[in-house]
Order: sequence, then structure tokens, then C-alpha cells
Amino acid sequence: MNRFTIAGIAAIAVLALLANATLFTVAQTEQVLVVQFGEVVRPIDKPGLYVKLPLMQNIITFDRRLLAVELPGEEVILGDQRRLIVDSVTVFRISDPLRFYQAIGPVPDNIRSRLNSIVSGSLRRVLGNNKLEVLSIDRERIMTTIRGQANTEMQGFGVTIEDVRIRRADLPQENTQAILSRMQSERQRVAAQARAEGAEVSQRIKADAERERTVLVADARATADNLRGEGEGEATKIYAQSFGRDTEFFSFWRTLQGYRDIFETGAARLVVSPNNDYLRYLQAPPADPSR
Repeated sequence: MNRFTIAGIAAIAVLALLANATLFTVAQTEQVLVVQFGEVVRPIDKPGLYVKLPLMQNIITFDRRLLAVELPGEEVILGDQRRLIVDSVTVFRISDPLRFYQAIGPVPDNIRSRLNSIVSGSLRRVLGNNKLEVLSIDRERIMTTIRGQANTEMQGFGVTIEDVRIRRADLPQENTQAILSRMQSERQRVAAQARAEGAEVSQRIKADAERERTVLVADARATADNLRGEGEGEATKIYAQSFGRDTEFFSFWRTLQGYRDIFETGAARLVVSPNNDYLRYLQAPPADPSR
């Protein structure tokens, strides 16, 4: 290998190093600041291939996409003096990299603590002017107000807040237990009242039913007594009429009924004189003197 070949290879290597130190690309998702000795020479917000002075100029890259910061749960006092544990998420983008660099520096993550502080303050101010019920029915307005206040405070940092969302709003543990106990007591009170009202209605229904039963039984007994009296009267009338038609037959019939009632079982004993008139139908008829 001669000297010219070595020199050519060396020149190519130098040119490659020089091109690497001079040329840089900006991606679609990036925005760049060209910095020379700590001073910003120019911002670049469009993708493409660019040139910088080697060894003298550096590039600082910032993401132009949406970024998110989660605010951990913290206690907030509402306008009705209730306490809530609220955690939120903030979506933002670096809209002005030059201002961002001047306010925060070359490390984008440094904005997170500042952003959390500003959003937390806005969250407390807005929720402090609203009640718990409003947080449920007018949540969108509250989120818009928080976002507007935070955007106003973040203008000097080159950051635009796109959205702020409350992910969760819970009562503190001690408040939750107190509310649950109060709810349980209220439900027990309602249940006891319902049982008492039910028992009262039950007693009233039973009393009405018992009164109606007594009235029905009394009416039935009165009707039965009237019918029985009418029947007995009718029977007595029939007996009297029958007795009046043939007194001998009626006497004979009643005597036979008496015999049946007394001697039906076969165990009855009757002690009477032989000539007692009650046994006349059981005795042999007297002999006819004419025969």
C-alpha cells in the first residue's frame, strides 16, 4: 500500500469524522436547540438534515409529543369542608423549547416537579371552591378551570398543558369508616322503622280480621239459633198435630223409641213391677174371654 492510498484513507476518515461532527438529523417527533458555548444559536422545530459547527456547537433535543405526569394522591379540602384524597394526571407538551431551556435547562425531566407543584396548587384552589356534589355532576368544568389556571402559570416555562384529569377521588380512610358506620346506622334505623310500621299494620290487620271473625261467628250463631228454634218449633208443631190425630199411635211410637234407646245395647237392666204400664207392649195380650 503506497503513501497515496494511505493518505486517501486518512482523508476519508477525517471527512467522515468531520461530517459526523457537522451533520445531524431532526426526527419528526423531536425539536432541537443548537447551542454554542451555552448560548442558544437557533431553534429547529422541523424534521430534516442540518449542519452545525463541529466542536463548537452542540444540540439539545426535546420531545415534541404529548407527555404525561402523574400527581400522587394528596388530601384536598373541598368547599363544604369535606376532605378527599385526589390523584390526577397531567398531559402536556413542550411548545417553546427555547423558553423551556432558559427556564428549566437541558434536562426535560426537571419540569415534572415544577408541573406537579403548579397543578397541585390549581387543583386545591378550584376544588376548594366547589362541593363534593359538584365534583360529580360538573367534572368537565372543573377540569377545564384547573387546566386554564395551570396553563397561565406554565407560560413562562415554554410548556402547554393539554389536559388535566382527576383519576380518583376517595375519602380518607378514617372518613370512609365514619361514613360507612353512619350509613349502616341509618340503614338500621330505616329497617327498624319499617319493621315497626309492618308490625303495627300486622296488628291492625289481625285485629280487624279478629273483629270480623267475631262478628261473622256471632251472626252465624244467631242465624243457627234462629233456624234451630224455627226447626224445633216446626217439629213440635208437627208432633202436636200428629199426636192430635192418633193419640194411641203416637203413644205406641214413643214407647217403641224408648224401648230402642234402653234395650239397644243389650246391657240395660230395668227393674219395674210386672204390671207396670211401660212394658205393656212387651207383654202377651190378655186372652179373649169369648174364645
